[in-house]
Amino acid sequence: MDYRDLDEEERIRRRRAAIARRKKEKRKRERRRKQIRAALFFGVPVILVIALIVTVVSVIVHNVKKNKHPDGQQSVAADGSGIARGTDTDGNSEVAVGADGWYVDDAGNIHDSNGGYYDTSGNYHASDGSVVIDTGRPHPEEAHIINHYSEEHPFANQNKITEDGTIQVGDVWFKAGYTAQRTESTISPPEEISQSTYSILIDETTGNIIAARNAYDRMYPASMTKIMTLLVAVENIKDLDDTVYVSQEAADWSYSNDGSAVNWSVGEKLTVRDLLYGTILSSGADAVYDLAVYVAGDQDTFVQMMNDKVAELGLSATTHFTNAAGFYNDEHYTTPYDMAMIIKAAVENDLCREVMSAHTYTTPVTEEHPEGILISNWFLRRIEDKDSRGFVMCAKTGFVSQSGNCAASYMISNSGKPYVCVTGHAHSAWRAIYDHVGLYYNYTE
Repeated sequence: MDYRDLDEEERIRRRRAAIARRKKEKRKRERRRKQIRAALFFGVPVILVIALIVTVVSVIVHNVKKNKHPDGQQSVAADGSGIARGTDTDGNSEVAVGADGWYVDDAGNIHDSNGGYYDTSGNYHASDGSVVIDTGRPHPEEAHIINHYSEEHPFANQNKITEDGTIQVGDVWFKAGYTAQRTESTISPPEEISQSTYSILIDETTGNIIAARNAYDRMYPASMTKIMTLLVAVENIKDLDDTVYVSQEAADWSYSNDGSAVNWSVGEKLTVRDLLYGTILSSGADAVYDLAVYVAGDQDTFVQMMNDKVAELGLSATTHFTNAAGFYNDEHYTTPYDMAMIIKAAVENDLCREVMSAHTYTTPVTEEHPEGILISNWFLRRIEDKDSRGFVMCAKTGFVSQSGNCAASYMISNSGKPYVCVTGHAHSAWRAIYDHVGLYYNYTE
């Protein structure tokens, strides 16, 4: 294998990285200027509108209270629509539809005939004191679903384990389960083939570990975390075309943690599908945030779902997540072996495999982005012209200073055999790519 162009490519990479940093800083400055202009432009009208609304509401409330019957008895008059309106004996505005007894009190709560009520946020308060929170999600009551080859959700893993203990994944077959074993032929790759501090290569047909270096040591996964984010999200969504609006919180979270971003505009109209591709191809923390909130209602609940999935895979003793993007935290850790099991689980899911195998994706045409945003999986695009003796189908990279450059990938060899590879703590993004190429080229069939 020829590595003579490595130094030149590394210099090119560094120049491109410097240009990218300058562009990122420029975008940040422009975003701040836009926010200031927007605040000045919209601030005064918004205040005036709010004042007008408060005035109108005050007048309505005053008029309603004026209609209260002087002796405190219920006073209800028909308005010609079949709905009786008036005030009850406590002075609350009442809307009674037939004999159902529904009414709206002065606070805007809608009471039903069962003694419960809906508050202004849509939450239901039952007569026994329990509260059902309305998060606006497709199935908020199912926040902790764990799918065991379940048909409960349309995008859950539908591949069945056969009698011989294998699972069909696309056109190839994997050994079922989430364990792999060292054999007498397992080797530690020499530096000229792989320089990453951590590495593992697994033959998924047999479950044998072909090559490994520090494969069971703790490492920080950085944005490889988003493989688990994708898997948990896919297993718990019901409609890829559900509408999502980009939140200010997502932009702030990504910016404050110096995360990668798709750089959608706040309020931009997207779909769940767009968030999935933004999470993997752009490694967008902004996409991660809104995806987690869509699925679980809040970040903490989603992270708990990720750790539930870790437990389901049997990895909880050595893997733990504290956030869905891969931001550094001392309690956010995994091992190369565990990450190999995680990408295996993701690859076995048809939708996850589809997202992780996309080289490019164009986000929707919107008013904010008339031509959409073209996003790319740079690992796949950089490795596609390298000779790995196969086709690298799926990949996700990561970087924080504590993890170095890391990557997880899935390859089908020229002979049709599937392999999974994970590396960590390479000194550059290109080095991580060459380490995967070296491992695949030298040790696969």
